[in-house]
Parts: sequence; C-alpha cells; structure tokens
Amino acid sequence: MKTLNQVAKAVARTGLEMGAIKINPEKPFTWASGAIMPIYNNNRLFLGNPNAWGMVLDGLAMLIMKRDLKFKVIAGTSTAGIPHAAVLARQFGTKMMYVRDKPKDHGLKTEIEGIDPEKGLNGEQVILIEDLISTGKSSVRAVQTIRDAGGICDHCFSIFDYRFEKARKMFQGYEEFRELGSPKALVTACQIDSLLSYEVLIETAREGGYIKKESLEMLEGWRSDPFGWWEKKKELQK
Repeated sequence: MKTLNQVAKAVARTGLEMGAIKINPEKPFTWASGAIMPIYNNNRLFLGNPNAWGMVLDGLAMLIMKRDLKFKVIAGTSTAGIPHAAVLARQFGTKMMYVRDKPKDHGLKTEIEGIDPEKGLNGEQVILIEDLISTGKSSVRAVQTIRDAGGICDHCFSIFDYRFEKARKMFQGYEEFRELGSPKALVTACQIDSLLSYEVLIETAREGGYIKKESLEMLEGWRSDPFGWWEKKKELQK
C-alpha cells in the first residue's frame, strides 16, 4: 500500500503531465483574485481522468483517516469541492452538503445545500473538502458559513495548499476575511490538511524536469513575497 507522501507525489506528477498544474514564472498567470502568479492549478481536470481522480480521492481519504475524527457530515465548497465531497461522503457513510459562494437571492436565501436552512446543523460535526487553498478567503468563509448554520467545523481538507502566511492566519483567526462586505474573523481556528503542498509539488516538478534551474531561482523570489513578486519583477525589467 502506498504512503500518503507517495500518493501526493503521484498526484503532483499526474497533474503536471495532464496540465492540471502549470508552472511558468517567465509567463505567469492571472488568478481569479487578480493576483499574477507563476503557478496555476486547474484541479477540475482530474475529474476527467478516472485513474487520476481515484488517486486524489484515495489521498483525501487517507488524510481524513489519519486524523481519526468523528464527523457526521462532509461538506464541499462550491463548486470545485462538491464532487470530491460527494464521493467521500458515500465512502465514509455520512451526510453530504455543499456551501455556496454566496447566498441565493430568492426563496430561503440558502447558503448551504443539503440541509434544511430553517433547522440548521444543530451541533453536528462537519469536515470541509476544498479543491485549492490560495488566498484562503473563500475557504474560510465556507467554514464560517457552516458554523453560522450551527455546525462544528474545525477541519478543512484540500487537494493543494500554497501555504501562504495570509491564508494560514485566516484559518487561525488572526486575519480577517470579508463576509458580505463586512470584516470578520474566525473565533476559533480551523485545521488545514492538504494532500499536496507547494514543497512536494516543486520537488516533484524538479525531479521530473518540469522546471528549469532559472525558474527555480525565480520561484524562490516569488515564494519570499508572493503578492509583491510581480511588481518587483516588472520594476527589474524596466
């Protein structure tokens, strides 16, 4: 049986081969947040490859079992966390729900699908499944939404985590995020467990020849200041 680290490296290799993970500091990517970064993840591509998706699901299941948690609900983030949460809920024999990125603008203004919004979660233990943790805002907002509905959500499991300090502080409750335009912070910390870390990704990419030596040096500069890197790079090119 493969170890968790072996599964993580296999997911990294497959993601790089499929183009689900792209590394190109010379021609960086614009994220949904507007930030310009040298790495781009499209983990949804794993869904189209049964073997690759199976590895992702196996890895997430191993992470969950390693924690030995007692939980009654597996929640997915909308939309990318939904398929993984659905399969894992079936595997673990729990209820499944998903958290919207914003409330419906009609009916009962639902934010969580899979529960009666008028009854809530009544103290049920919930684990959250996330596709990717980058800036952390949407993930932490999902945790808060579950807690606002009466659930206990102290663990988030993701496929990939950039391990940005900003996101780490949000999950610990030290950094505010915005909830419907208002500043808010978690009252109690939420633990993050990720199948694939930045460090394992870069090690795997280096071993497989997916990045050049010059790119590694550029990535080190980005890693030291991910949100200021692009501006510094532009200044140097003037």
